[in-house]
Amino acid sequence: MTRPVDRERSVEELEGDRWPAPPGGGTRLTATVHELRGRPIGGLTVEDMRLLIRQDVGLAHLLPLVVEVLRADPMAAGGMYEVDLPAAVLTRSAEVWRGSPNSGGRSA
Repeated sequence: MTRPVDRERSVEELEGDRWPAPPGGGTRLTATVHELRGRPIGGLTVEDMRLLIRQDVGLAHLLPLVVEVLRADPMAAGGMYEVDLPAAVLTRSAEVWRGSPNSGGRSA
């Protein structure tokens, strides 16, 4: 049985883990990931989700949303290149899918 994803909460809230602010002089990517973790997941764009997934951040909460997006548009793209969202999802490890019961993955 799957549980509904709370789209009003952020990855930080859902994981119960607030990261400290990135150190000064950190990369733009680091700052962006920190900022996106604080946004409600229901408001994340395809590009936001692609970026977080590529960094293996919030996967248990984002993969169910991404599966919905890909069911509606299997060629969904963020901001990198055509079909970058499916590419991000397909490059995650099998363990990630097994550990995400709401994503449609099957247990081994």
